[in-house]
Amino acid sequence: MVQRGPQAPLVVLSDDERETLERWARRHTTSQALALRCRIVLACATGATNKQVAAELGVSLPTVGKWRSRFVTRRLEGLVDEPRPGAPRTITDEQVEAVVVATLEETPTDATHWSRASMAKRSGLSKSTVGRIWKAFRLKPHLTEGFKLSSDPQFIDKVRDVVGLYLDPPERALVLCVDEKSQVQALDRSQPVLPMLPGMPERRTHDYVRHGVTSLFAALDIATGQVIGSLHRRHRSIEFKKFLARLDKEVPPGPGRAPGLR
Repeated sequence: MVQRGPQAPLVVLSDDERETLERWARRHTTSQALALRCRIVLACATGATNKQVAAELGVSLPTVGKWRSRFVTRRLEGLVDEPRPGAPRTITDEQVEAVVVATLEETPTDATHWSRASMAKRSGLSKSTVGRIWKAFRLKPHLTEGFKLSSDPQFIDKVRDVVGLYLDPPERALVLCVDEKSQVQALDRSQPVLPMLPGMPERRTHDYVRHGVTSLFAALDIATGQVIGSLHRRHRSIEFKKFLARLDKEVPPGPGRAPGLR
């Protein structure tokens, strides 16, 4: 019986093409779509018609015709998905790498850490682009975490006392606020600062080592603005008690006259 209608293009495979098609069709890492296209072309190469191939593989007749024609025209390259339409990429890998390296290894001249605006100015990219790069590499320059816990055996009890003082203060209690201003001494962290990494912010210990030889104790009388201070060679409880004794002598008695220690 003579077949009517247009004839399907003949598929003739070279040995290399057949080997490649068979390998793609059976590899587990090959996408199912590509594996099906390879089986269609292999079946067409046996001389079967589009209708026979469609019935054998359980696909539609137009699908067989499409991939038969694509292979005849472009060979193996025609079976691979074509690039999807869309705007071309404008940011190069080198620009992305430059932002990541600068974030991890540099600091801005007028700040302690990078912001989107400062990094955008340095890199020449937009702030939103910098934000997407940081998000992709899980970089958070604005965060700093502590990684060391107190070794004080009474730490929990002391925390409860301090928190309890704020939540339920005693009646007619006098609270002296003591704050340590570390800027007056040469200090260093007890352990090196751990740099920021992708997915992990910069980390530093909460405690530090003193390198200075002078300790300043000072109290501010918030009512008069008077400052009472004293210098000591060491920074211990003994020196602090001496300073409190001096305050007790110099501040006149009376309600509302207790200085807020700083």
